Amino acid sequence: MAVFILSLVVCGFAAALGILRPELLAERVTAATTFCLNSFDWIYLLSVTAFILFCFFLAFSRFGRIKLGRPDEEPEFGTVSWVAMLFAAGMGAGLLFWGVAEPLHHYMSPPPEQTPMTPQSARWALVVTNLHWGIHAWGIYAMGALVLGYFGFRRGYPLLASSPIQAVFTGRFGRIMGFVADLVAVVAVAFGIGGSLGMGVLQINAGMAEVFGTPAESMQMLIGILGVLILFYMIPVSTELGNGIKILSNLNIAVVVLMMLYILFLGPTAFLLSTFVTSLGDYVTHLLNLSFRLYPYSGETEWTRIWTLTYLIWWIAWAPFVGVFIARISRGRTIREFVIMVMFIPSLFSILWFAVFGGTGLHLEMFGEGGLASLVLEDTSKALFSLFAYFPLSRVLAVTAIFLIFIFLSTSAASGAFVLGMMTTGGSLEPPRSKKLFWGAVVAALTAAVLFTGGGLTVLRSIAISGAVPFTVIMIAQVACLFKSLAAETVPREAPAEVEDRPEIGEEVPA
Repeated sequence: MAVFILSLVVCGFAAALGILRPELLAERVTAATTFCLNSFDWIYLLSVTAFILFCFFLAFSRFGRIKLGRPDEEPEFGTVSWVAMLFAAGMGAGLLFWGVAEPLHHYMSPPPEQTPMTPQSARWALVVTNLHWGIHAWGIYAMGALVLGYFGFRRGYPLLASSPIQAVFTGRFGRIMGFVADLVAVVAVAFGIGGSLGMGVLQINAGMAEVFGTPAESMQMLIGILGVLILFYMIPVSTELGNGIKILSNLNIAVVVLMMLYILFLGPTAFLLSTFVTSLGDYVTHLLNLSFRLYPYSGETEWTRIWTLTYLIWWIAWAPFVGVFIARISRGRTIREFVIMVMFIPSLFSILWFAVFGGTGLHLEMFGEGGLASLVLEDTSKALFSLFAYFPLSRVLAVTAIFLIFIFLSTSAASGAFVLGMMTTGGSLEPPRSKKLFWGAVVAALTAAVLFTGGGLTVLRSIAISGAVPFTVIMIAQVACLFKSLAAETVPREAPAEVEDRPEIGEEVPA
């Protein structure tokens, strides 16, 4: 109950401040996150890289044979269904928002030591985009889900951020640290969802202005879109429509894949396939180097702060939320199977996605009519719809994209309300309907506060990651607790291969 009350106070204060004094909220949140990113950038980058290395260590060590569940427990879902659901978890409005925009941003304004608008900056644009959406993102998710899955399904604790800490540290210290962990996790999830919904509303607004000619810079329009979104996602929150949301999610995935194939085969297909292969190779080649690079000697740390570090902390904000979902569907899997599939399947799809959408944007800019990058820099939310204008059935594509973004945001918000309800009821897998509705309203208020700030993407991302800045420390503590608990495990041996009985030399073989 204390976690619920205090997290409500924090979220309610932020929402009220954003609605009544939006410029003050934008100023304070941006200043706080900028200070943390500038002062502790090395901690965030090193921590996330350590999470990835630790995941690989667990997967390929003797601990990889440990199951997320009882030793004799079988996976609840078949491999194909499980992979499909991981694929669903990897999809979202973020890929639609940034698929075209981010590579063009990096092409026009590349990382330090690169020259803008050159073939080399085009290659690096996809390398750093894949850095932000690939193994680093899914390493954070895998780590968050692995901690919850191990302590939840193997040790019998609730799926809460506090469970690893309370399993290792008993007494007063463990209770206090567990309380802090749960409180910070709730705030991180609520702020992360609010900031992400704000970006989605901006993109829906840009798409509607492009297709239907609605006002592009109207706060009334933004609040109207948010209102419809609230009504839509409150339906699954208030009723037992889990199967309906599951069907919508699967439909979304199918439509997204078809849209990607449409762009691939009606666009510069050979160029895009070459881009995919090249960007995959460049990403693998530079992955280790970029995992430790902060540009301290050139004094150009701002680029890393604005892009890479912001993304990494954003994924940390979503780790308690996405981790619950991934852990829930992975019960009965071994750690080795879990790590390999969770980290690589969604990452590979993301690389393909950016090669198709980002590659098409780069091709238009470098070999076509040009002008798309300047539109993206002017208003990032218009990037996807501006690209569609170069293709047949552009209006159909735009309407489809608006529908996809709307459904993605609705399912994310509904799932977020469920997880927040679970996290504030002691880990109950069936939180009360009133608690879910309440958190759905809180998320809506935070999103409205985000939109009222009117500070653009910088403020939106600052608000989205603000709750996750302290949660990084919680994740480090969780990983330490996981390692301590695993070290005390009796790891099952792999079954030896059966050897056919053979007669000894000279022994008579029976007829």
